[in-house]
Amino acid sequence: MSIMKEFKDFIARGNVMDMTVGIVVGTAFGAIAKSLASDVIMPPIGLVLGKVDFGNLFLVIQEGSTPGPYKTLADAQAVGAVTLNYGVFLNTVVSFLIVAAAVFMIVRFVNRLYRKPAVEEAQPVATTRPCPFCRLDISLEAVRCPHCTSHLEGAPAGS
Repeated sequence: MSIMKEFKDFIARGNVMDMTVGIVVGTAFGAIAKSLASDVIMPPIGLVLGKVDFGNLFLVIQEGSTPGPYKTLADAQAVGAVTLNYGVFLNTVVSFLIVAAAVFMIVRFVNRLYRKPAVEEAQPVATTRPCPFCRLDISLEAVRCPHCTSHLEGAPAGS
């Protein structure tokens, strides 16, 4: 029974639950980012590049049972051709870059929400002033300069 209690304690730990939530949310976000890349970003890029679908960019290394040329990657694979699928790789790289940019923007946004505003440093309150005669610092409340013994006219500053 000790193993069951230990397993229960392991599962109930906060970091295991946090990790589980992170994986689930990450998987869902990955699907959204993949759809963003393949369904929203890639079609305009393909249109700009002459309606090229990166997914159908490939090189035939060895022809299949029917000789080429093959119009699509699916056609080449259907007849058993050995292909180098660099278009699929390009799609994956672009998808990764889009996912990385999206995650960066989200983390940046969240960090700005939680960033503490810069605490403005309070200006220190002056406790001294220069003596008008000898220019050495004296207390704001001084009536006579302790350095040059000059009598300071008027009421003490600050009162």
